[in-house]
Amino acid sequence: MIIDIKQGQYFLVDKPYTWTSFQVVKKLKSSIRKLTGEKKFKIGHAGTLDPLASGLLIVCLGKWTKQIESFQALDKVYTGSFHLGATTKSFDMEHEEDRTYPTDHITENLILDTAKSFLGEQDQVPPVYSALKIGGKRLFSYAREDKEVEIKIKRVNIYEFDITKIELPEVFFRIKCSKGTYIRSIARDFGDRLNSGAYLSSLRRESIGEYKVSDALSPDALSEEILKSEYKTEE
Repeated sequence: MIIDIKQGQYFLVDKPYTWTSFQVVKKLKSSIRKLTGEKKFKIGHAGTLDPLASGLLIVCLGKWTKQIESFQALDKVYTGSFHLGATTKSFDMEHEEDRTYPTDHITENLILDTAKSFLGEQDQVPPVYSALKIGGKRLFSYAREDKEVEIKIKRVNIYEFDITKIELPEVFFRIKCSKGTYIRSIARDFGDRLNSGAYLSSLRRESIGEYKVSDALSPDALSEEILKSEYKTEE
């Protein structure tokens, strides 16, 4: 590997469960500084992954940071699971269950038909516990302060929604979707459409456009590769 701060490059990272996207960038930034001795350079990720999600994170260096929006605009593929019969404030496992719902009426056919009902363009309300900004402030900041805020509806597109396994109360899925789609919101809406409740119990980003997590390295492994790399200085 050759590290070229001037021309820039991108890295494919397999973000571990519980890591924040910021922690990944910080880890790589530290390794690049150790290799190059440079203290000031541009580096950032192209699309936040929640701490309770794992999978592909694209990190851009130097001039490639100008391509971040292009990466973010690409379609995404996720796999994961919903837990049926309960809800949480954050729509995932960050918070404890706050309500429970009946599930006796839920059949395999109902689950499969409900998944099909999500296909195509639709309006989606982002989770209040999210990094989306309103008035210059992250939504999760309002939520932690118990402040209500009007959340704008977003238009998203679900291209594929496959149920890969059913082991109630867990339902496993694979979703291909457009930019800006919140899988946690799909979990909430999935429970609603089942006349029950649901929250996201696991999530992994498999791909961003043509870029796949199978080609990515963990932050630790990538940091080691960076430290062993050649540093290209200006000619």
